[in-house]
Amino acid sequence: MKDYIKADEWNIIEEGFDPHLNKVSESLFSIGNGRMGQRANFEEDYTGETLQGNYVAGVYYPDKTRVGWWKNGYPEYFAKVLNATNWIGINIQIDGETLDLNTAVVTDFKRVLNMKEGTLSRQFTAELKSGKRVKVESIRFCSIVDDEVAALHYRLEALNFSGQLSLTSFMDGDVKNQDANYDEKFWEEVAQLQEGNTDYLVLRTKKTEFEVCTLSQTSIFKNELPQELNPIAKEKYLGQQATFSLAQNEVIDLYKIVANLSSLNYEKQDLLSAAKETILKAAEKGFEQLKQEHLLGWAKKWEEGDIVIEGDVAAQQAIRFNIFQLNQTYTGKDARLNIGPKGFTGEKYGGSTYWDTEAYCIPFYLSVAPPEVAKNLLVYRYKHLDKAIENAVKLGFNEGAALYPMVTMNGEECHNEWEITFEEIHRNGAIAFAIFNYIRYTGDENHLAEYGLEVLIGIARFWKQRVNWSAEKNKFVMLGVTGPNEYENNINNNWYTNKLAAWCLTYTIEAAERVKALDPEQYLKIVEKTNLQELTEFKDWNSVAGQMYYPYHEGEDVFLQQDGYMDKAQILVKDLPADQRPLNQKWSWDRILRSCYIKQADVLQGMYFFEEEYDLETLRRNFNFYESRTVHESSLSPCVHSILAAKLNDEEKAYEFYLRTARLDLDDYNNDTEDGLHITSMAGTWMSVVEGFAGMRVREGKLSFQPFLPKNWSAFSFTIGFRGMQLKVQINESELIIRNNAAETLELKVFEQLHAIPPGEKTIAYKTTLV
Repeated sequence: MKDYIKADEWNIIEEGFDPHLNKVSESLFSIGNGRMGQRANFEEDYTGETLQGNYVAGVYYPDKTRVGWWKNGYPEYFAKVLNATNWIGINIQIDGETLDLNTAVVTDFKRVLNMKEGTLSRQFTAELKSGKRVKVESIRFCSIVDDEVAALHYRLEALNFSGQLSLTSFMDGDVKNQDANYDEKFWEEVAQLQEGNTDYLVLRTKKTEFEVCTLSQTSIFKNELPQELNPIAKEKYLGQQATFSLAQNEVIDLYKIVANLSSLNYEKQDLLSAAKETILKAAEKGFEQLKQEHLLGWAKKWEEGDIVIEGDVAAQQAIRFNIFQLNQTYTGKDARLNIGPKGFTGEKYGGSTYWDTEAYCIPFYLSVAPPEVAKNLLVYRYKHLDKAIENAVKLGFNEGAALYPMVTMNGEECHNEWEITFEEIHRNGAIAFAIFNYIRYTGDENHLAEYGLEVLIGIARFWKQRVNWSAEKNKFVMLGVTGPNEYENNINNNWYTNKLAAWCLTYTIEAAERVKALDPEQYLKIVEKTNLQELTEFKDWNSVAGQMYYPYHEGEDVFLQQDGYMDKAQILVKDLPADQRPLNQKWSWDRILRSCYIKQADVLQGMYFFEEEYDLETLRRNFNFYESRTVHESSLSPCVHSILAAKLNDEEKAYEFYLRTARLDLDDYNNDTEDGLHITSMAGTWMSVVEGFAGMRVREGKLSFQPFLPKNWSAFSFTIGFRGMQLKVQINESELIIRNNAAETLELKVFEQLHAIPPGEKTIAYKTTLV
């Protein structure tokens, strides 16, 4: 665990430069706008340890899967978002000596991610080997208003010398991914063009043939006077160079306005002309106007989705960091895009889509963004339904059964670990639950007729074919799966997977009946399109759901994670020596699989989804049993435990798990922040506050709250949107204060008591009843 980020409510601050922490900081200070993003690499040359990263959403490469042996149905490739053109580059030569923070003596270093404004700034003083000293200040942003545009201002001052300065502002497309097989490079140059101080570089990905035009307009001023620029060009590289004498205390300002346009949004033949139009409009505005528009865009996002925590700066900083990263990763403007587990902050997991989106991210976007943002995440899956059916066919399923991929870019499965690709089929259930969750929250039942029912039918058909009848158990069983707990592979009757499957089958029937009642004409179209055999299929689905086998342990009186779980040695986590953890770095895989230790919420994930089915005593027994065996070596684990602990009024554990999920990256809990942030688990941080401490749920079409205040906080508040209304919710030690910003009265429940909230503000006194 690292502790070098300064506590601040609105800023992530690093003071002093430690090269050993540079890659961690490159992740933490990443910026983006939903369409593109980048790690916090230095603008000037840096020969120290670094992970360069610039990314353009939706642009990927199908890297060949590398396995020891091939299995039928195995994905042919592992998709990865590509490291794209480095547009921030600035080469600085002072009397022929390169400014490089790896070789210079660096003092007064400060790096700040201003989350309120969405800007990354840096300042430092560097002494070169020659003894020449310079002071540098820089600020950059990816516009949240115009998501194809970014801008940079770099200022350099000569402190103790006069000499010759050569300054080159460049774009470099000769890049590769750190995880590229055989160090392969994925970009080919299509075209380059230089017009005055503007550079255009068009690159094409191999195989997938995406084209990206990166363009940069550079202006350099010496003591506020414009300097002449000379173009530089070589393969995959364009730059603008200025060379001049610089006297002591003189200042150089470099402004760079940049755009990234891709063939996802333009015809290839129109890409260059569109780029010219984009840079012209951006240049007319200039750096300061672009920045002001960007600040206003972020102000609106914080107005819609901020969480304010009073009395705990570390917790406040952490929740805003998580909200900030989620907002700059996905904006919901494009249903072809989704949320990679690392967002724009690194290459791990390939930038692909996992079940994290449906299980963790949907609740956040439902509450803090317009409804179409979350809806577009569901539409993404609907548009991949045909591919999900193809994926199922590859594994031997038929008749319209759909198996959504564990990892995907375009709907095809592209995961490179076979036991997860073939066995972690619970992802199907998470997608179905997200449809249910979206409708429960928004009331948009038309979604079923438009998109949802077709997806549910494909998923239900898969579950029907995936189970088999056990004569011994006289039940339907599910064999050879991996649940959310990936420290168990190829097990039988994972309780969570069986529970989700049975629920999906029942919910699909309910959804079909609802569409039939609301829109009979559309229902008939869906029946015809999917060849739904209503009488026989509904009968079969009800039969499987009603006769599903669920492992249970009588002695512990808990739902059993899977068959045979109690055959393992039941040594609790508290009895594990500290030097044995994390298990995934200290133990062999064989030893992990034979242990009782759980990577993340599994049974408890199911109880979180369907908590209204279980009384508090049942929840408490299962929580105490499984939490004591969970090592939380997944970023997705602490938030679920925090929410359930809050429901059980276990304040100590609820707060402990909240801090662990909220500051997972800021404090580098798992020693893995250097390769990117855990974006999807950040949505769990938001859930820990709103669903955990505030106890917010939607039941029977109404919001309900069961709040409690962590003892470290004096109060907390948040803003949510719900069915066309915006609410500001504040919670202190004994009161729930709700401001209804809508023009109509809202009914909601607090500790099961119904309250009417008229337009304006209402205070509701409450007292937490310990259970």
